Amino acid sequence: MAKVIEQCQVAPPPGGAAELTLPLTYFDLTWLIFGRNRRILFYKLPISKLDFVQTIIPRLKDSLSLALKHYTPLAGNLVCPIDSSSHPELRYMPGDSVSVTFSETDMDFNYLIGNHPRNAKDFYPLIPQLAEPKDAPGVILAPLLAIKVTLFPNLGISISFSNHHAACDGNTIVRFTRAWALLNKFDGDEQSIANEFIPFYGRSAIKDPNEQGTTMWNIIKTFKPEMRDIVMIPVDKVRATFILGHDKIVKLKNLVLSRRPSLEHVTSFTITCAYVWTCYVKSKATVWEEKDKNVLEFFICAVDYRARLNPPLPQSYFGNCIIGYNSETTHINLIGEEGFTIAAELIGKTIQKRLKDEDWLHSGNWFKSFGTVDHKRAFGLTGSPKFDLYATDFGWGKPAKLESISIESGEGGAMSLSKSRDSDGDLEIGLSLSKAQMNAFASLFSHGLSFV
Repeated sequence: MAKVIEQCQVAPPPGGAAELTLPLTYFDLTWLIFGRNRRILFYKLPISKLDFVQTIIPRLKDSLSLALKHYTPLAGNLVCPIDSSSHPELRYMPGDSVSVTFSETDMDFNYLIGNHPRNAKDFYPLIPQLAEPKDAPGVILAPLLAIKVTLFPNLGISISFSNHHAACDGNTIVRFTRAWALLNKFDGDEQSIANEFIPFYGRSAIKDPNEQGTTMWNIIKTFKPEMRDIVMIPVDKVRATFILGHDKIVKLKNLVLSRRPSLEHVTSFTITCAYVWTCYVKSKATVWEEKDKNVLEFFICAVDYRARLNPPLPQSYFGNCIIGYNSETTHINLIGEEGFTIAAELIGKTIQKRLKDEDWLHSGNWFKSFGTVDHKRAFGLTGSPKFDLYATDFGWGKPAKLESISIESGEGGAMSLSKSRDSDGDLEIGLSLSKAQMNAFASLFSHGLSFV
């Protein structure tokens, strides 16, 4: 358990941020019906509770305040109309703030930062829960961000985030996190934040000629999106991390190309996703017998569209700018000898086709396609190798471990994907499965790599 040392609200500096309202684009609206994003960064830092209280806490609060000066919407709220007559939006008003909890725990730090299977429930005392929504005239106000910092006395610190996905995607939240870290490391010097960490708020740059936003909102509001942050703690899962080395990725690419020499889109991303997806489906089949071998299996990933819009958006655009792609094939295809090759071909062709299909974006078909997915048989992805959260240095060096708690929130399965902590060419994969399925997955993962 984690014992609270201090619970506080951190706001941008007085006079440092003006009122700001941002409409939700069609990229944002999709995420109203999904859960919150949750991540934990662990740092090795052998300090006492006294040092934590007297030095770390004040400095983190000051640097966070400065970071929120630039990322003001995160201190604000999601504003959702009660009668659905108008569209939801993000709104920051002077006086809004982020809930921050500082705590300490006697949990085993070295156990938590390992790659081996660990009880998934053990991570939940470390994550914050977003505050309850508040009623205002005609609307509901839901906080967008909560932070929790936990001391493991004389061992380390964890910093965890819970944020509403409708506010922003991983690109934005990673830039915010790294901006906060830089401000903390350099004692509040705002010149330490490079232009890449200064958000761009130009929503008018996203064109919506077919009024996708209106169509989406008319559909989404019928589901009555849950405004509360409901945390479901898994009781029967373990978390584990797998490293896919650069040399193995190259060999897996060569294997696919030897079998499908005409394939054009064979990247480290598609190869990794295909390999993990097939190992996942096979591991599931070893634990639970699948009676219908022709049942469809789905792989879902999101692609950043900032650079693909016309005209392109700056990479520092604040908000969501990702499109979901889904690939599908039969269960029997994935568990067969050619399963990995089939998966790599499917994912590669889907990405290649959709990246060039402007009608897919502007027609809203990308959103409609999710209605055809059986989410109980879907395997999704969170994170990206393009995000380098291991470069998040608060002045204590790089994180010892990154954990994406969000992979436990869906009906089906999910993986997290990031750069490896120790090698630029390696990739780090996070999974949360039942103990039996995790054991099966680990065996399949290592066994398959031994043949390439």
